[in-house]
Amino acid sequence: MNTKLHAVTDQNGRPLSFFMTAGQISDYTGASALLDSLPMAQWLLADRGYDADWFRDALEKKGIRPCIPGRRSREKPVKYDRRKYKRRNRIEIMFGRLKDWRRVATRYDRCPTVFFSALCLAATVIFWL
Repeated sequence: MNTKLHAVTDQNGRPLSFFMTAGQISDYTGASALLDSLPMAQWLLADRGYDADWFRDALEKKGIRPCIPGRRSREKPVKYDRRKYKRRNRIEIMFGRLKDWRRVATRYDRCPTVFFSALCLAATVIFWL
């Protein structure tokens, strides 16, 4: 079983919301699911998988400036703040903290609902640390 976890974090890298999809599903599905749960922010940092014109437009309608590098297959490159994008490592650190929980890292639970609840429990503890 392969899953992909999409997460929204605050500026300190603390988890705010999650959405889990099957591993072969595009990142656009997670982006559209988490779009309504985005908090008020100035910037959104995301990796290349979330590069879509509709997603950039939706973020700008919410008053959020996207800092997402363009896909390599994009015909016209998009500009993004490289210095600000380097702060995306906080998101990766958050995923690393979640994997400190052995149950999450090794995926003991095969049922997606039970796995997601273990993930939320770990995120709650991480948020208050």
